[in-house]
Amino acid sequence: MTMCPLEKPPTGGPTKDEILAIALQKLGLHPDDIFADIGCGTGKVTITTSPLVSEIHAIDVREEASRWTEQEIIRLNIRNVTIHHKDAVEVLSSLEKLDTAFVGGSRNLTDVLFHLARLRVRTVVISAVLLETLNSAIKTLQEYEMFHEVIHIQVSKSMPLAGGIMLKPIDPVYLIIGGRKE
Repeated sequence: MTMCPLEKPPTGGPTKDEILAIALQKLGLHPDDIFADIGCGTGKVTITTSPLVSEIHAIDVREEASRWTEQEIIRLNIRNVTIHHKDAVEVLSSLEKLDTAFVGGSRNLTDVLFHLARLRVRTVVISAVLLETLNSAIKTLQEYEMFHEVIHIQVSKSMPLAGGIMLKPIDPVYLIIGGRKE
């Protein structure tokens, strides 16, 4: 059975370039890493990290997100990605090794972080826009002695106004960074 291609990306993304640049720097990816893009959405993080790591698990419970990401990796001929149209907890509980992870969604966040702690990930970067997600991520990472730092990012972009240029802020984002202690 052939699925019809999706014409528009799923809601909730993609991760803005400026946020992704900081997240990538904080992830500290290595060529031999096994990486998880949890809540992969449009696949932007998966696509960007694909040449930087050996293997990627792109995970999203939403069918349209999984299908969109799959379409994109096929279109770009990316071969080191496994798409999981499942709950992240289910996928993570089945893995034996994972080095790094980007969490772009807040669904079951405490359970996701439990499994990332169990897998002893070197680095996890969680992107959050809700204060409740920020609070939950910090608290849970602290419980597992994995908390490193929070970065509040406020980006403004130029746009024309009355013959001039103004800077218009986009929504602020929090990146919560954690991982195993060395």
